[in-house]
Amino acid sequence: MMKAVYRWFESWVYPFREPTNLRPPASVGGFLWHYVGQAKLAFFAMLIIGGIAPLVEAGLFYFVGRLVDILDQLPGERSWHALWAAAGPELLFMGAVVLIIRTLVVGLSALVDEQTITPGFYSLVRWQAHRHVSRQSYAFFQNDFAGRIATKVWQAGQATGDLMESFIEVVWFMIVYTVTTLALVAGLNLRLAALVVIWIVAFGWLARLHLPAIRKHAEATAEAGSMITGRFVDSYSNVQTLKLFAADGDDRYIRNGFDIYLDALRPFTRRLTGVRVALTTLSGIMITAIAAFAVYLWVEGSITVGAVAFTLSLVLRLNMLLGRLMMQLNSILRNLGVLENSKALISQSLGLTDAPDAKELVVAGGRIDLKNVTFHYGKGAGVLEGIDLVVRPGEKVGLVGPSGAGKTTLANLILRLYDLEGGRILIDGQDIARVTQNSLRANIGVVSQDTALFHRSLRDNIKLGMPDATDAEVIAAARKAEAHD
Repeated sequence: MMKAVYRWFESWVYPFREPTNLRPPASVGGFLWHYVGQAKLAFFAMLIIGGIAPLVEAGLFYFVGRLVDILDQLPGERSWHALWAAAGPELLFMGAVVLIIRTLVVGLSALVDEQTITPGFYSLVRWQAHRHVSRQSYAFFQNDFAGRIATKVWQAGQATGDLMESFIEVVWFMIVYTVTTLALVAGLNLRLAALVVIWIVAFGWLARLHLPAIRKHAEATAEAGSMITGRFVDSYSNVQTLKLFAADGDDRYIRNGFDIYLDALRPFTRRLTGVRVALTTLSGIMITAIAAFAVYLWVEGSITVGAVAFTLSLVLRLNMLLGRLMMQLNSILRNLGVLENSKALISQSLGLTDAPDAKELVVAGGRIDLKNVTFHYGKGAGVLEGIDLVVRPGEKVGLVGPSGAGKTTLANLILRLYDLEGGRILIDGQDIARVTQNSLRANIGVVSQDTALFHRSLRDNIKLGMPDATDAEVIAAARKAEAHD
């Protein structure tokens, strides 16, 4: 039974759906909606459940006050019979809310959170972010740490999901709970409600004072964190070189990354400490004031003992939730900083795209023509200038020159890993800028001077360029490469 329920909630968000456009907008709101809009039903359900939960929560404290008044005002003897006769239906309703309704609300909230949002939505963001980023140009990856890129793609899913969940489960909960608290306290005494309003306004002022700086520090900390992760991965990926050269200098490079991270983190944590102290001081003042005033109202006969108990329970809970709200706001701003940091990378347009009318490359003979090819890596001069070259079908041509002369660059330009800055490259008369990149590279076999072996099985490595290859074809390829034995 429960497995069927789990599966039903898990099917709400399909993580591998293909949107019409993989690239998210560059604005924070647009970036969020690009992904959240694909899971509207799940987040709407969270919003509804998140609105009911604080009503039930506030109702529990109301029940405490009512129970105290019922017991205090019970006529005649103290017995279950007298208690039932005085307030049986009301007590039954209280029990139903605590035992049934509260359990249903918490259960539904957990199902949407744990079965729908966490596995489905988080993975949807990460998958689509990866799909877009992996299609970026070769230069995009050459100019950044692979680990830093991977961290930002993974963090995008976590930050987007956490941001939405924090808003619904904490901010939305607090809004409904605060309004409910004010309504219930105002029903007892308007002057008590005025004290609660003062508390909320003072809390809002403190939040407005500190949160913009916290957001700025959060973004800087996220950037520094992704940078040091990138340095880790860079070192681990080249561990053989480091060990061969006993490169202690790499430790200094990593240590420098830690220094940058700590310089970004310390102002952040100092601000958080200041906020926590300020909030604790404010809450101490307001709890004391509300408690003293509630007792004063009881002394003058304006409210009952149950009302005093209800008010104090409610404001103590409010104090705990306001503290939690500020910490969650810190968390929200941290996630917002991470989100903005990831968004800046993920929302970039593709640096190298197919022409709108690009066709499939058709290779008949394999003639390659380079006509006045110019490429400077965007620096204005150097590398390749006015290169003319013809490679006829069946010819074997070797490019000879010192390191940095542009031999690899020329091969990369034929593969269109970069766009030319001048001139044209033709294959069998077809301009490579006017054919699809996939068809171009599918027709060119590359044996690199650097070996590459993915952390997968040897079969998967061999099949990388031809995923549908049979085992016989894999073995044949291994034999040709003299790797089978």
